Amino acid sequence: MALSIINLLLKEMEQEAATTRKMLQRVPADKFGWKPHEKSMSMQNLATHIAELPSWSAMVLNTTELDFAGMDYTPAEVTTTEDILALYEKSYAEGRAALENAKEEDLLPDWTLRTGDKIHSVSSKYEVIRMSFSQTIHHRAQLGVYLRLLNIPIPGSYGPSADENDF
Repeated sequence: MALSIINLLLKEMEQEAATTRKMLQRVPADKFGWKPHEKSMSMQNLATHIAELPSWSAMVLNTTELDFAGMDYTPAEVTTTEDILALYEKSYAEGRAALENAKEEDLLPDWTLRTGDKIHSVSSKYEVIRMSFSQTIHHRAQLGVYLRLLNIPIPGSYGPSADENDF
């Protein structure tokens, strides 16, 4: 049986969610303000961004563009690690539901990322959803560096980590 693109995306989303949950569970609320460099996001902002990324699947499937100049965005308020995990689960459920309800042809139209008149990219909705998965992986790796610098054990991603006994 051939898998559809939608089913492949759902499978990948589910697999990455398991790793993302393990990583977000390690974020200590008492270090929310910490950042490794002045140009870096705080741990709270980074974890919040990671937690919100799964909802991009729904946003992309239900819109034609994101214009940073015209958007009204306020990051979710999180004050505990549990808040981050709850936000992640909400975002994951939204993104997953949108993919489950999509048809293959819904992945084909172009989607634009812009700031006013400056166009950053025009890609198929499929490509933007895949990019959002890649963004999750990218930012999760950043979070791993934050945790490592704070001497917090890192969970395995695609196998055990050096902090796990079975490595």
